[in-house]
Amino acid sequence: MKHLLSVADLDADDFEELFRLSDSFAEVSARRIPKVPALRGRTVVSLFFEDSTRTRLSFETAAKRLGADTMTFSVASSSMRKGESVRDTIETIDAMGVDAMVVRHGSAGVPQRITDWTDVSVVNAGDGWHEHPTQALLDAYTLRGRFGSLAGRRVAIVGDIAHSRVARSNVVAFSTLGAEVILVAPATLLPPSLDGWPVKVTEDLDGVIDSVDVLYLLRMQRERMTEHLVPSLREYSRRFGLDHARADRLRDGAVVLHPGPMNRGVEIAGDVVDRAELAVVDQVRNGVAVRMAVLWSMLGAGTDLVAEPDEQQGAQQ
Repeated sequence: MKHLLSVADLDADDFEELFRLSDSFAEVSARRIPKVPALRGRTVVSLFFEDSTRTRLSFETAAKRLGADTMTFSVASSSMRKGESVRDTIETIDAMGVDAMVVRHGSAGVPQRITDWTDVSVVNAGDGWHEHPTQALLDAYTLRGRFGSLAGRRVAIVGDIAHSRVARSNVVAFSTLGAEVILVAPATLLPPSLDGWPVKVTEDLDGVIDSVDVLYLLRMQRERMTEHLVPSLREYSRRFGLDHARADRLRDGAVVLHPGPMNRGVEIAGDVVDRAELAVVDQVRNGVAVRMAVLWSMLGAGTDLVAEPDEQQGAQQ
């Protein structure tokens, strides 16, 4: 795999191979010294033109656990503040001899465009409203851990679908793996067109909540909105938020996911966060293993996948 730009580039076999690799790297992360020298001598740079906590730290942790060197780009302290273009920034960093770029940008298509300016591997870590492929991978991997397979499972994705790159990637991923996907949102928070989306749509969360295996909650992305799309956050929470009454209606074994950051009291009540069905911590933990699998798939050809514990501990001395 040279790049990971879109979930649509992966078929079911690709998902399973990445999940198999993620299983191996999850074992590595559980060791006393959670590192292997699989990418020693490689350099991974994080190019985040938008703010991020989970994705940026997850990729940097993944790269370091694989033994790679890491570089972090910050717009606030870069020459972009002086007018340097994205292309010139990419070509400057490329000239330093990096092997992979993990890119987040506020405009759709930027990671794809970067592949025209460099020969290194590029990972899309979120581009505008378009996609977030590694989030979809870690979400699917988390559900695989709970259910064994997504085939035949019912997944409700709830909230701000219109502005969510996570929703777009997850619809493709979950459908590819055999799940039935239901979008639950007011019409104002749906994309202008759903042509080609393999989904059902409803505005009635209470009508589906007791029949789904997965409830995937999205935050209101107010930073991407240019107009008022719901009467109020209180009204939105009343119709689409997860409170105790709704959580009690979930079927046995159902899982609640959230990509973060979470707005407690809006899409989920604060006193519901600690319930057992909420798998947010699993998502974060699994994100490191999945991103290790992605980076290794791009850069690890010809290296040992996972060194034995005594070998990898010796490599740290």
